[in-house]
Amino acid sequence: MNINATIIGQMIAFAIFVLFCMKFVWPPLIGAINERQRKIEEGLNAAEQAKADLASAEAKVAQEFAAAKVEAASIIDRANKTANQMIEEAKDQARLEGERIIAQAQLTIEQEAAQSREKLRSEVAHLAVFGAEKILQSKVNEQEHASMLEQLAAKL
Repeated sequence: MNINATIIGQMIAFAIFVLFCMKFVWPPLIGAINERQRKIEEGLNAAEQAKADLASAEAKVAQEFAAAKVEAASIIDRANKTANQMIEEAKDQARLEGERIIAQAQLTIEQEAAQSREKLRSEVAHLAVFGAEKILQSKVNEQEHASMLEQLAAKL
């Protein structure tokens, strides 16, 4: 056998093998490689999308947290204002109640003082009649001299 014929036979066999591989072996391998590459790209895209969603969610959480802080501060401020207002109202009410009690006590004192003065006048009138009776050694009639006694009591 001739070396040239062997090389040509090997070249033809190799060419047929390459054609067979290109026709039947390579397409499924390339399809599998492309499918795998597509799945990897989808996974990477999904990971990027998840990172973007996470960043968006973190920003939204931070924004909601800040809004909640502001609202909490507002609620606390309103509660403090309400408490201060209630304290002021209680102070005003207590002051008014105190003034009412003082006014009522003053009125009671004035009434008792007037009653005491009237009672004192009455007693002084009786004492004056009693003293005049003793001085005159005769009985003075209170009913007959009532107007004179009233004038005397009014002067006292």
